[in-house]
Amino acid sequence: MLTPAFDLSQDPDFLTIAIRVPYARVSEFDVYFEGSDFKFYAKPYFLRLTLPGRIVENGSEQGSYDADKGIFTIRLPKETPGQHFEGLNMLTALLAPRKSRTAKPLVEEIGASEISEEVVDDEEFDWEIEQTPYEEVSESALNPQCHYGFGNLRSGVLQRLQDELSDVIDIKDPDFTPAAERRQKRLAAELAKFDPDHYLADFFEDEAIEQILKYNPWWTDKYSKMMAFLEKSQEQENHATLVSFSEEEKYQLRKFVNKSYLLDRRACRQVYYSLIDILLAYCYETRVTEGEKNVIESAWNIRKLSPTLCWFETWTNVHDIMVSFGRRVLCYPLYRHFKLVMKAYRDTIKILQLGKSAVLKCLLDIHKIFQENDPAYILNDLYISDYCVWIQKVKSKKLAALAEALKEVSLTKAQLGLELEELEAAALLVQEEETALKAAHSVSGQQTPCSSSGASDSEDSDSTVSSGKEDSDSDSEQDELKDSPSETVNSLQGPFLEESSALLIVDGGVRRNTAIQESDASQGKPLASSRPLGVSGPLIEELGEQLKTTVQVSEPKGTTAVNHSNMQKRDGCQTPNN
Repeated sequence: MLTPAFDLSQDPDFLTIAIRVPYARVSEFDVYFEGSDFKFYAKPYFLRLTLPGRIVENGSEQGSYDADKGIFTIRLPKETPGQHFEGLNMLTALLAPRKSRTAKPLVEEIGASEISEEVVDDEEFDWEIEQTPYEEVSESALNPQCHYGFGNLRSGVLQRLQDELSDVIDIKDPDFTPAAERRQKRLAAELAKFDPDHYLADFFEDEAIEQILKYNPWWTDKYSKMMAFLEKSQEQENHATLVSFSEEEKYQLRKFVNKSYLLDRRACRQVYYSLIDILLAYCYETRVTEGEKNVIESAWNIRKLSPTLCWFETWTNVHDIMVSFGRRVLCYPLYRHFKLVMKAYRDTIKILQLGKSAVLKCLLDIHKIFQENDPAYILNDLYISDYCVWIQKVKSKKLAALAEALKEVSLTKAQLGLELEELEAAALLVQEEETALKAAHSVSGQQTPCSSSGASDSEDSDSTVSSGKEDSDSDSEQDELKDSPSETVNSLQGPFLEESSALLIVDGGVRRNTAIQESDASQGKPLASSRPLGVSGPLIEELGEQLKTTVQVSEPKGTTAVNHSNMQKRDGCQTPNN
């Protein structure tokens, strides 16, 4: 028997079921309904549904068949007019679960005929589970194999798949790696992978990041409509109509096997926490690809950014999930920016507030991505397929409470443990110094012609004096000895004048010295630190005094006045403010 494609809708008084049976015989079909049970048979199709509300046979029921489209449309009256049937788009949950073929079931689920969720899900509990030490040694002593998968219900299934899993998950030998050891290895791997250069490159050159942040995924428009609707009406039961499923998604839902999950309180929390982790990774992937899915890249992004999927991580509170997600965004994908972490965080809150229809739509998309990627489909068997079935039975108020718990979480860069603030501060300081150094070179280059002009004047004066000496006594050795101290003085003047020119940065009279250090004339050694430059006049006067002292020590009396006047000319050229 084939399960036909079907769809359900409602108005205040009737439930409408549309069943597509293109190859059925119109003359041979049968319809049965009573209470919450509905059956339809038209060879070779058979459909049995467990409805979320009760219907009744009172003579107002109607049925029609469209021969062109091959669709049966059946309108059934509600037992309680005006009642709203919740979850009509949860097609997997509507399919009646298969009955056990064993004579006596080992575990019997009470009330399985009705659509219900876990018993523990009816109770209110604090999302921030109490912090109690986890006795890993005692558990491993009782059970050598560790648990993983949806609700930690799997164990011992990955031993024969190690070769295939090496490209899917990061943990080695998950069947014998306790939860505490998984977390330690994950944190060490993230620290080893973190690249400060990559992070700083995205931090300063963030044009692509800003473009990604402007992208609006499909849930943005749905969320805006929901908020506008809430302003007009406080009713929340119509939120599910905001999110619709495509024919492909409906086909996915019909292929899932409806089953129930017996989860204790701790396992139930783990399922909710891991759901947040998976949705965060999906929101990041959807944004950076701007909705254009890539079979390889999309599967890699989702599983790599979710420790639940690649490390089989378990959680105890929502804040740990956010810290882990933030670290992995800054360590692994192409775009590594803290703004993307917070954007995915806000997107996840919107999806949870939209309800289980929006969550299910995201899970179906993840399931499709993994199914088309080999061997990522293994993660569907371990997690995503079960999530797609389980979420259809979850109460909307639980997802709303989970969204509120996530909204209360605050995340800072310091909490990620990667020293991001220190890196940014150091990088900004280097950037400022490089900018100041470029400005200093630019201004110094503009001052070079003026200095060269002063030097040429000094050379002309020196040549005039020396020519006069040559005319007076060209053959005298004593005159040659007198000229040599003058050359010594000129050689001393050059470095001091060049250094003073390099030190002086004219920009409104006040600039910071970032590259050149002053020289101590008396010691002949460079100073250990540079100092900020104030008004240029006092500094030039100080350098002039140091230079005068040096010249007086090494030059004869006859050349002091000439060379000192030359230096004053150069000072005058270099210090226009004086």
